[in-house]
Amino acid sequence: MQVQPPIAMLAELTHRCPLSCPYCSNPVELTAREAELSTDDWRSVFQQGAAMGVLQLHISGGEPASRRDLTDLVRAARDSGLYTNLITSGIGLTEKRLAELDAAGLDHVQLSLQGTDAAMADRIGGYKGGYDRKMMVAKWIGAIGFPLTLNFVMHRGNMHQLGRAIEMAQEMGARRIEVATVQFHGWAMQNRGALMPTREQAAEANRTVAEARARLKGRLVIDYVPADYHADYPKPCMGGWASTGINVAPDGLVLPCHAAQTIKGLEFDNVRDRPLADIWQDGSAFNAYRGTDWMQEPCRSCERKTIDFGGCRCQAMAIAGDPTATDPVCVKSPDHARIRDLAADFSGQDEAPMTWRVMDKTPG
Repeated sequence: MQVQPPIAMLAELTHRCPLSCPYCSNPVELTAREAELSTDDWRSVFQQGAAMGVLQLHISGGEPASRRDLTDLVRAARDSGLYTNLITSGIGLTEKRLAELDAAGLDHVQLSLQGTDAAMADRIGGYKGGYDRKMMVAKWIGAIGFPLTLNFVMHRGNMHQLGRAIEMAQEMGARRIEVATVQFHGWAMQNRGALMPTREQAAEANRTVAEARARLKGRLVIDYVPADYHADYPKPCMGGWASTGINVAPDGLVLPCHAAQTIKGLEFDNVRDRPLADIWQDGSAFNAYRGTDWMQEPCRSCERKTIDFGGCRCQAMAIAGDPTATDPVCVKSPDHARIRDLAADFSGQDEAPMTWRVMDKTPG
């Protein structure tokens, strides 16, 4: 098939993070600081990405502010002609550092929110004082004039705060809010019993988002990732496997999606060993589920196959044990009853324990 260049690149600079979120989507086995790409390595990645057609660079982690060379990396990305979006918890950013990032050419900031008050946010993030720090960082972002997206990750414990989160996005002057129900990959799989929303919560979130979109049209964009386990059809994950975006992990592994390493048997190339354009075009992991030829039934003959592209390959692996299977979220999947049972079982565990993720918090 004809492979178009990716529009966006996710640059995961580091897995280090000051927060300990129980739904962390990074791999269970994290990349050590010693294995991270150097400043020059990342500069080369940005140049290669721009040359192959990438337009948007999403700078993430972990917490990207854990890298002391963050300003240099933003400057390198801008020098390559990339639009730069910093995805951050806010921890590790100061007013001075934000001003330096502005001078280096940073275009946009995406700030995470674990809760709409200090009690919830600090508990979920595992960082005392984190909420107050975020509110201060939000003021600095507004004063500098960065376009702002607020990222609110929802789960059973904080779904009741969705309405307030949308209000906060307006109060902060955000142009966009990403309302993302927790996705069960990485560390979140260990906490499904504590995080799984109920069917009633999922339905209420759907109503709240629909009402807010109608009311705030033209003022606030609301991107919404609904609760997978309570849906009837899967989301078109990444717009289709290896079709629009490319991810580079802290150690240089190049991935078709953030959670692709959960699929056993895929082989991932490294930018230290192979040009980025070659990996995108010819890498075996990138071509594993491109297009529709790989699909089994019922996807192969389904009218939705070019709408949702069979859903999430990582979720098919996690639930059905087969990355080529129909995403079990889909009502047409033979495994759909299994995901509904899991949703009911886990959302009924009101007293389920929660395991916070403890990471290396040392800046580098």
